[in-house]
Amino acid sequence: MALVTSLIAIVMTFFVFFVRMKAAEKPTNAKKILLPPLFMSTGALMFIDPVFRVTRGELVEAVILGMFFSLFLIKTSKFEVRGHDIYLKRSKAFIWILLGLIAIRFGLKTYLGRTIDYGQLSGMFYLLAFSMIVPWRIAMYVSYKKLAAQLKPPVLT
Repeated sequence: MALVTSLIAIVMTFFVFFVRMKAAEKPTNAKKILLPPLFMSTGALMFIDPVFRVTRGELVEAVILGMFFSLFLIKTSKFEVRGHDIYLKRSKAFIWILLGLIAIRFGLKTYLGRTIDYGQLSGMFYLLAFSMIVPWRIAMYVSYKKLAAQLKPPVLT
């Protein structure tokens, strides 16, 4: 089962990479930045099932690690203005960061899987991913809004 979920994670990493490359070809907007974490938040319903519930310590560990990892994504997510639109800049480092994160995830999963129940571990990795995506998307939104404010023509009175 661990092999299957790891393969799925690798496929999803490449999917994220290609989605990001395609996104760089089209202008972005606030909705494209903010909706992915909202959609991902529905995954929290997994915690209804006691199998996926984590201890306070596991929750804190997952959230802190996720927020730490978000720093790398924030650093590689920049916007640029082309014409009258805002685009996400392509970053050569992004794919390497994604691959690094997947390697770390695999290592952690292998190591922690020996001592933590599979359901709890799934809950921890969901929290880690969510804690990584939310700060990243908030930082992207703030950066986007700053650029968008610069694009607006001044109001004449």
